[in-house]
This record gives sequence, structure tokens and C-alpha cells, in this order.
Amino acid sequence: MTDAIVAEGLRKRYGDKAALDGLDLRVARGTVHGLLGPNGAGKTTTVRVLTTLLRPDEGRAEVAGHDVAGRAYDVRLRIGLLGQHAALDEELSGRQNLEMFARLYHLGARHARVRADELLERFGLTDTGRKPVRAYSGGMRRRLDLAASLITEPEVLFLDEPTTGLDPRGRAEVWAAVRSLVGGGTTVLLTTQYLEEADQLADRISVVDRGRVIADGTADQLKAMTGGDRIDVVLRDAGQLGAAVALLPMSKDEVSVDADLRLLSAPVADRMAALSGVVRALEEAGIEAEDVALRRPTLDEVFLHLTGDQRADDARVKEAV
Repeated sequence: MTDAIVAEGLRKRYGDKAALDGLDLRVARGTVHGLLGPNGAGKTTTVRVLTTLLRPDEGRAEVAGHDVAGRAYDVRLRIGLLGQHAALDEELSGRQNLEMFARLYHLGARHARVRADELLERFGLTDTGRKPVRAYSGGMRRRLDLAASLITEPEVLFLDEPTTGLDPRGRAEVWAAVRSLVGGGTTVLLTTQYLEEADQLADRISVVDRGRVIADGTADQLKAMTGGDRIDVVLRDAGQLGAAVALLPMSKDEVSVDADLRLLSAPVADRMAALSGVVRALEEAGIEAEDVALRRPTLDEVFLHLTGDQRADDARVKEAV
């Protein structure tokens, strides 16, 4: 099975700034692939190159089997794009927006109406299809925007930070819509700053920093790079932190201590065994805990783990100069 997206050595500069610096990427067909990284890492530039909106200075890329530079028209026929900002007319209804987009894609009036009805039903917007978009919630707007990007039934769909600014309910609505698309065979490239979003949706994740992919794998594989799951213990008495550290069933070098927060944190291999072992040890020692919780690494922890050494080296170079 060929890949839906292939990028090799992509480079793009804006003046003296390298937005892409040799980026390589492969996305398997029929999957959700997350592109994870902070603002300015190169995620949106990557999407703009792959959707033919921007030409790379160097490198090559193919989407749906077609070169993005040499056969841009063929690529555009096979892709959909949902950007960071909604492209909807607030005064028109949901149905009117979809019909307008369909006509822009040169569908006839009857075909446009049929396609609008199909998409409204698919995204659970049938009851609101005649309301003006200004009356929609944030999640409804993004679902309608997503529906508009699917007018032509694209092979590959690009989602550039689709849930930024949405509340938890709105994000869940968009996630459900994306899952249904992939179930139908669509390939999705998702850019996001949220590890949780990538964890929920992506079959595979590429972490981008400074215009290149610095790590690639499943969500669990990336989390394992930071030491996997952690256990956090908040004590009632900060004076007992030292005694609590001595009780924990892991290497003391792995335990971090925050006296101000009365917090102990340590990586764990077996979640439930570690939880029960720590609680039992504290109770037997008479050390009272306000909270004991298991958690997975945050985006900051994953990203800082992957980039911290490199940035420290860069800082030392600057100081030397």
C-alpha cells in the first residue's frame, strides 16, 4: 500500500528564517497522522506546501500520488483543507454555505443541494441547516467548516489546528467527525499543539521543531521517551517530603520534589502496582497525602525532553560567541 503523503528534504525560508529545514514525512493511506509541535515549528508551512499553496525552496513532496509542484492541479482535485480560521459566511445558513462551496467547485445546482443535504446529515447538522451560522456554537461551526472541506470527497484531508479555541464539548464533536471520516477511508494529516488531541485521533505522530521532524512514532512510543507514566503525590506537610522520598519504590534520582507545592513526582512502569505500593507505604509510615494521582506526560514534557539538550547546546554557543 503506497503512502498518501511523502515529503523528502523540504526547505522553505522567509528572509533569514528557515520555516522548513529538511523536513521528511510519510503518511500511510487511511490513517490519521498527527503533526505535533509549538507555534513556529513549521507545521502550518508544511501544510501549505503539501496543499500547493506554497512552493518549497528545496525538496520534493507527493500527495495522493501526485507531485505538489509539478502536478498541483491534480493534487488539488484530491485534497480538502480545514484551516485554523473558519471560512464560512456568518449571514448564510449552514445549508446555504455548503451549497455555495459546492457551486464554487462547479457542481450543478441540483447536485449542490443533494451534497449539502448529505453533509448536513453526516455531521449531525440537519436540524440547524437553515439557521444562520452566526447562531451556531463553536463546535457546530467547525463541523460545518469540516463538512465544507469535504464537498469533493477528497482522498486526503488536511486539518490545521482544527480545535483551537473550542471548549471541551466542541473539541469532542470535531474528534467524532474526524473518526467517522477515517472510518470511511479518508487519510487525515492533523496539525495540533495538543498532545491529548493527537493521542485521541492519531495513529502515528511526527514531532516537529525548527522546521524538521525530530521524532516519529505512536503516542505511546513518544510518551515512553519521557519515561512513560508518572505518579504525583501531594503531601499535607512539606516537612515530610524527605521521608516520603525514602519510601518510594523507585530510584531516588528519578524523583522530583517541589517543596512549594508539597509535591513528589516520579516515573512508573506499572501504573496500578505503583499506585497501590505508594499509598500503602505512606499509610504505614503515617505520612498523610492530600492527593495521589497517575498521569501521562504533557505536551510540554514530551517536547522539552526531545528538544532540551539541543536548545541547551545552542544557548551555550550563543554565550560563547
